[in-house]
Amino acid sequence: MPRAGLVVALDVSTLDRARALASAVRESAAMIKVGLELYIEAGPQSMALGAEFDLPVMLDLKLHDIPETVERAVARGSSLGARLLTLHASGGAAMLRRAVARAEREGGTTEIAAVTVLTSFDAGDLSAQGIGGSVVDHVERLARIAWTEGVRTFVCSPHEAVVLRRVLGDGASLVTPGVRGASAPGQDDQKRTMSAADAVRSGARWIVVGRPIRDAPDPGLAARAIALEIAEASGSLA
Repeated sequence: MPRAGLVVALDVSTLDRARALASAVRESAAMIKVGLELYIEAGPQSMALGAEFDLPVMLDLKLHDIPETVERAVARGSSLGARLLTLHASGGAAMLRRAVARAEREGGTTEIAAVTVLTSFDAGDLSAQGIGGSVVDHVERLARIAWTEGVRTFVCSPHEAVVLRRVLGDGASLVTPGVRGASAPGQDDQKRTMSAADAVRSGARWIVVGRPIRDAPDPGLAARAIALEIAEASGSLA
């Protein structure tokens, strides 16, 4: 399995702020993430930051719609150069299958990443939606459906990474948001969090970090500290 890498979430409201953050973390990040807030503000221009800073981009729009709409959105995301493109695994087998097939037809440079259960959810939230069992149960259920339809990259909290690594094997690439640095373990609205080092040890390939870097007095220094934590944990597994 490849060594784990840091994905810095550019969760800011303007393109100028995103550019400044990307510039500050460019030496430590293995990838940058463009999410809903920035994409709604700047659209395709936000994707150009990848080329500007020579970093791959995770386009985190969490697509969830009818299969035709999602397939066409995948084509557009691929044309914009997305390295990873997220969609909800709960969108169903047909949506997942058509998304994977379209990404392959567009050249295969964009990986479809299936979001299992959001890190802001816990068992109580699932129960309120009529979903039985634990969070781990539902994550595994959704991941198995997505795997059958050709998805090989999955977004889950670090707490479920161990289970998905065991169930899916080394062929799965696991992306873990809700990660905090060892020195700043606060959760905010995230309910299922873990340190970066523990996420790596749990089997994560990509470690997504947002607020602990974005809101730090020195984002560049914060990114370097977390990247070092990831590298040391990766080295301990070699």
